[in-house]
Formats: sequence, structure tokens, C-alpha cells
Amino acid sequence: MEKNEKIPNHVAIIVDGNGRWATEKGMSRSKGHEAGFVNLQKLTAYMYSRGVKYISAYLFSTENFKRSETEVNFIMNLLTGKLKEILEFCHKEKIHAIFSGRKDKLSNKVLVAMNKIEEETSGYKDRCFNICFNYGGRAEIIDATKKIVNDVNAGKIDINSLDETIYENYLYHKLPAVDLMIRTSGEKRISNFLLWQCSYAEFYFVNTYFPDFKAEDFEMALDDYNKRDRRFGGIDYDKKSN
Repeated sequence: MEKNEKIPNHVAIIVDGNGRWATEKGMSRSKGHEAGFVNLQKLTAYMYSRGVKYISAYLFSTENFKRSETEVNFIMNLLTGKLKEILEFCHKEKIHAIFSGRKDKLSNKVLVAMNKIEEETSGYKDRCFNICFNYGGRAEIIDATKKIVNDVNAGKIDINSLDETIYENYLYHKLPAVDLMIRTSGEKRISNFLLWQCSYAEFYFVNTYFPDFKAEDFEMALDDYNKRDRRFGGIDYDKKSN
């Protein structure tokens, strides 16, 4: 690590371009999702080695159910088949894995495996891997609001005491704000991902499809991040203004 290099505490990744990567190579989109999963393990391991503490990966959105039944079923089966591998990876890297998203369209088998992974890795405190599956930023805010309304009606909280700190307790997980958001594949939008957590995130868009986004690409993102002037709405009066 270079002197004065800033390493983002929380990096969010929109895993995008798996299907197009495969299609351009004459393969089925399913092969692209498999390649993306393999790369995700390698990339996250490298990012943790660079000092990142929290990683949130957008693997499947609530809107992705609009895709073909064949592709949706493959992704669901891919996750189911890889849950054991995810657990082994988290133990190896000493990562606490958590899952963010709605559970209503997931099978009981998947839900049991997810709970097992979260529980078995809960002892790891230094690194966290937030796997966002069947996730939507608006859905998370709506679900949090519903829980708040229930607690207000039950007399557990006073609506007049509600602030951002309390609200965050009702999100799927209480995580630090995102510092750096990366999206692969050339798209320049956040697609309903971590809307609350990305209030002051720096965004980095790259044309590379996710299966080809490697450690050296992350280093380029870090270089760009280190050139940013993060003021969080304030002004540094010690710096010259243009």
C-alpha cells in the first residue's frame, strides 16, 4: 500500500455483463454466470487482501425475475449449487457472509443454507461479504418502513424520535455507507442497488464485462478513487477553489 493511499472501507459491485460476455464468445448465457461466479471469488479475495473490509455484490435483483424462466431457474440453481462453496470460501478467507434481499421467492432449501452460512461465519468480525440476491434498493426501504410502522403501532418506538441512525437499524443489515460503487459492462446507472447506503458513494463505471474484471482492473478503480475529493456535502476551505 502506497503512503497516503485511501482504501475504501465498503465497496459495492454491480456484477454485470456475464450473459453478454458468454454470448459474444458463442456460449450460452448460463456459462457466463458460471464464469462470473468464479471471478467473484478471486476478485473479492484480492479486494480483501488490499484492505477492503466490506464488499456488497449485486448478484440478482428483484427485477431480474423479468428474464426468461430458463435463465432465472439456472441462476437459482447455480446459487443453490454454490452455497457450500461459498461457505468454504468464507471460512478460508475468514469472512462473515450475509444475504440481503427478499426471501419470498426463494426455496426453503436455499433459505436454510443461507442461514447456515450466516450463522457459521458470524464469528469473523474483520471482513464482511454482503451477497445481494433477490434484492432491490426500493424494496429494502419499503420493507424497513413497514417494520418501523409495526414497531410504532406496538409502542416500541416514538415516531418523533425516528432519525437516520434508527432507520438504519431496520434495513436488511446495518452496514457502513458505501465508499466506492463499481459497475462493470459499460452501463452507467445503479439499477436500484443500495439506494440508502450509496448516498455519498463514489461511482466507477467500466466497459469490461464482469468475468474479465480482474485485480488489475480493481487497481485502476482504486487509482481513480484516490483522485476523488470526498466532501460529503461540505467544503474544504484549506484547498483552493476554482
